Amino acid sequence: MAHRTPLTVFALALAGTVLATPLAAEGNAGPYLAGRVAFAENDFSAAAQYYVRALIKDPTNSDLMESAIVAQIGQGGVDRAVAIARRLGSLDENNQIANLVLLADAVAQDDFDAAAKLLQRDQAVGPLVDGLARAWVEVGQGRMSAAIALFDKVAAEPGLKGFGLYHKALALAVVGDFEGAEALMSGNGGNDVPSTRRSVYARAEILSQLERNADAVEMIQTAFGGNLDPVFERLVFRLKAGELLPFTTVRNARDGLAEVFFGVARVLRGEAADGYTLVYSRISQYLRPGYVDAVLMSAQLLEQMERYELATQTYKQVPRDDPAFVSAELGRADALDKAGKTEAAIEVLEQLSRDFAGRPSVHIALGDAYRRQKRYQDAADSYDRAVASYDTIGPAQWSLFFMRGIAHERLKQWDKAEADLRKALELKPDQPQVLNYLGYSFVELRTNMDEALDMIVKAVKAQPNDGYITDSLGWVLYRMGRYQEAVPHMERAAELVPVDPIINDHLGDVYWAVGRKREARFQWNRALSFDPEEKDAERIRRKLAVGLDKVLQEEGAAPISLANEN
Repeated sequence: MAHRTPLTVFALALAGTVLATPLAAEGNAGPYLAGRVAFAENDFSAAAQYYVRALIKDPTNSDLMESAIVAQIGQGGVDRAVAIARRLGSLDENNQIANLVLLADAVAQDDFDAAAKLLQRDQAVGPLVDGLARAWVEVGQGRMSAAIALFDKVAAEPGLKGFGLYHKALALAVVGDFEGAEALMSGNGGNDVPSTRRSVYARAEILSQLERNADAVEMIQTAFGGNLDPVFERLVFRLKAGELLPFTTVRNARDGLAEVFFGVARVLRGEAADGYTLVYSRISQYLRPGYVDAVLMSAQLLEQMERYELATQTYKQVPRDDPAFVSAELGRADALDKAGKTEAAIEVLEQLSRDFAGRPSVHIALGDAYRRQKRYQDAADSYDRAVASYDTIGPAQWSLFFMRGIAHERLKQWDKAEADLRKALELKPDQPQVLNYLGYSFVELRTNMDEALDMIVKAVKAQPNDGYITDSLGWVLYRMGRYQEAVPHMERAAELVPVDPIINDHLGDVYWAVGRKREARFQWNRALSFDPEEKDAERIRRKLAVGLDKVLQEEGAAPISLANEN
């Protein structure tokens, strides 16, 4: 069983508490049940409305209040959750979700005395949050020595050393002790601050304050290599220009608490339900408006929960002058596309491609969107611009050539397609999807059959449970007239992807070729039931009417018997 931090255990317990909410008072079942349904679907706005209506009739139901608080936070309404949290806290001063919101509210108001009083309770929020929050509250109250002692206490807890030392370093930097902060960040004395995007950024600012810009650049490049994202590109540019960077990672105790909640969200992500991770990223946003990392995490979590409208609204909070703006807009376009607003998504990407023409990622995203809409010429043109945007082409760009190759193949520009697909293999040798696509294309063109077989065999060995690649192996053997050999591979493909019309159609053809005609007709009927494209459906219906031999004759293809003889 995987090791769980105290925080993870708390998060899972909290999730169970809300999801296990008992039926509300009699006569209140309508709004309660509607809220439950909305909450289960992550429709936080609707859930909040229904739960508030339910609370009007049952105002002391603590379980309803917990659910209402989580729903309000989920839709970004931490301020609207405060009144409910106050009511719940008055009924149960040890309620953790209420204390979480009340703590955030006190800190947002810079009322560190109220925050300290809340944190005097036993397990007010949770073991990690309580310890770090108490330390940052001490910073807010101007008691640095007490804060340092509390950070050290957190660091002494099993599994929490990195958290404690990281926040201790941030607090030292806030009060101007950059030497002490760097000693912790650098690992001197056996310290173990985890290397994350946030910690690398913070350390770069600390090193700059110590007039060690060159060391900061080297540290960033060691952490991330030469291919930096726009945030770190800008940071490195400023460092190389000799700029003395201000320490902005955490500017005060309120920012420190925002960093705590963001760090909690980062730890919970993938461990707890997305909805409960979202609670922490939303509170981080509330404490530090404009905290872009928290904004992006909230938007990504909402997108994973299929709350696309909330996700697009959240992505839009990233300002245009922020280096993460392009990433946010790419996320917004993705959320719009998933919501079925494809034209709006393409409009976002087209505008980005005009405004940020030097960013390959923008052209790739636009090309992918065009390709999904079968606008293959537009896709190829976008991929062309992406290729031109790179100073050098390396292994990381294999997928760009693969996608451009697909666009060219769909445009029946085979010479260009083959060149792109072979370039993708040059950059990423033996990549199974590329091997399969190029090999299958050769099979459909009835050329380079031996090379196609070799490619597809390699692809199957790399991904033996991929039904589409396995189908390719069966199909190349069929096209080579090796019908008996094709049967087990086609049957395996149909087991792996049982509802694909093309695979079932192929299996029918293979069965027909080996004389299993009743089974062939069964597979063709199955293929029709899975809604193939009309041109494929028409051919299948013709095979059912006259048989595969007649269809091949009508198409001018070699008959199966001749292929067998060959």
